Amino acid sequence: MSGTVRQPPRLVARALVAAFLTVALILLAVFVLVSVEVRKRARLSAEENLDAAQETFARMEQRRQQELRMTVSTLAENPTLKAALDTWQLERRVGGAVIGQAISTVHNEVRKIAANVGADALVVLDARGAVIASAGPHAAAFAPGTVMRTGEEPSGSQDTVVLTAGGPFRVVDVPLELADATIGSLELGTALDAEYAREMTALARAKSAIVIDNRVWATTLSTEIAEELGRHDRVADGASAIIDLGGEAWLVRHVNTVGPATFLALASVDEAAAIATAAALKGLAWVAVVSVALGALGSLWLARTLTRPIDHLSVLVSAMASERRFTMALPRSGTSRELDALAVSFNTLMQSLADAEAETQAAYLGAIRALAAALDARDPYTAGHSERVSALSVEIGRVMQLTPEELDTLRLGALLHDIGKIGVPDEILRKPSSLTDQEYELIRAHPVIGARILRSIPFLAPYLPIVELHHERPDGHGYPYGLSGDRIPRDARIVHVADAYDAITSARAYRSGRLPHEAITELQRLVGTAFDGASVDALVRALPQLPAAATGFDPGAFQWALSERRQAS
Repeated sequence: MSGTVRQPPRLVARALVAAFLTVALILLAVFVLVSVEVRKRARLSAEENLDAAQETFARMEQRRQQELRMTVSTLAENPTLKAALDTWQLERRVGGAVIGQAISTVHNEVRKIAANVGADALVVLDARGAVIASAGPHAAAFAPGTVMRTGEEPSGSQDTVVLTAGGPFRVVDVPLELADATIGSLELGTALDAEYAREMTALARAKSAIVIDNRVWATTLSTEIAEELGRHDRVADGASAIIDLGGEAWLVRHVNTVGPATFLALASVDEAAAIATAAALKGLAWVAVVSVALGALGSLWLARTLTRPIDHLSVLVSAMASERRFTMALPRSGTSRELDALAVSFNTLMQSLADAEAETQAAYLGAIRALAAALDARDPYTAGHSERVSALSVEIGRVMQLTPEELDTLRLGALLHDIGKIGVPDEILRKPSSLTDQEYELIRAHPVIGARILRSIPFLAPYLPIVELHHERPDGHGYPYGLSGDRIPRDARIVHVADAYDAITSARAYRSGRLPHEAITELQRLVGTAFDGASVDALVRALPQLPAAATGFDPGAFQWALSERRQAS
């Protein structure tokens, strides 16, 4: 039907959020399940890898040690070395002269053998187990005279680990025999250092560590994790376990034990799980990407559909608030019933507020005018004084380029400036003769009385400075506080000038009113002492703009009077 108005669609924000959250929760649940399953599988895989590494390392080490024993056994058959060692021992017992030559021969032979073998350390021990000579890159760890073992002499080759000043060494020991007698032994030492740990890691395909007496001597682990590993109780019990190191779960396998040394292979379960999780989540990546893309497209469409009218309304409301144009109506967006209903409700509300504000403004303005009229009615000689002072003050303010809000404050404050005279008895206000000092003090109290009245009415607070301080003077001889200069508010200085001008030009019971130009002359004479110069200048400029019937001001007469005064002076 042509007369039917098409209703705009409803908002779909809740539906979009629900859909987006559903996708996110599904992805989160899948991620959690995959992470748990992958962690379990990563642990099993790490255990299988370490078991295989343990077997591989054990076989490789067994073969390596066999080769070392064969090498050492071959080296131990060196006739020159054995002859020199036997001569050295014999000469040492009898104090022979060739002892030096014999030990020199031992050292030379050891160096030649070490150079050909390429071992970390090649050491010759005497029958008591003390070092006679050593050679190789780590020969310094086996200083001559150092006792490497005690007890009975070995009857065959041995594989053990010894601690030296240069660190731990894995040693293959073979006896040196001559004529069925053991004259010493030959040791081939391999340093258990970082290089050895790296070789272990390459063979085991896992991190490695060599632990002796709860101390990690060589490892491919970080320093912090290695220190924590050495302090762990489950390292020394010989069983494989999962332990916590550096906040991560580590799977530990004892791949070998030689003497006091324990050879460990380690794998981080968390790291393996992270790698496996990353690999498994690659399959979910496309699902997540597509889901996020669809959610982003839906969010973008919804944002463009909804935020444009909302932003437009927001801009209009901000402009309305900054410019205080509360009667401006918001247009309907036409995009949704909710936004249109919001605009209509907002317009209705703002119109109600504007009407209420106008009524309130009119009510308290009427109350202020009624108070001023009631005050002026007490003395027929001052009737209309507050209205005239208000009009003069506003014109002075316009010349001084005050804002509309400041002019409103000035207008109402001037209407109320003498409200405190309510507290002054009629016989004093209307007294035709001179006032006594006590009566004059009562008159001087009216600014304080007026301020006390205004303080009890919150919405009259902006006019309080005018009422309380409109009798202060620039020279500090005013009342009630004796303020001076710029300490007196500008509005109070303006009202003081307007009040004085009207008082001079108005008739009183005890005197007749003076001419406007005479009043201006009097005000200008007292500029800087009794009156503010800027306010007096503004009054002079404002008077010609006012109706002569309202002010009695005649510009021509004023100029003539000024000319006469200059000639007389």
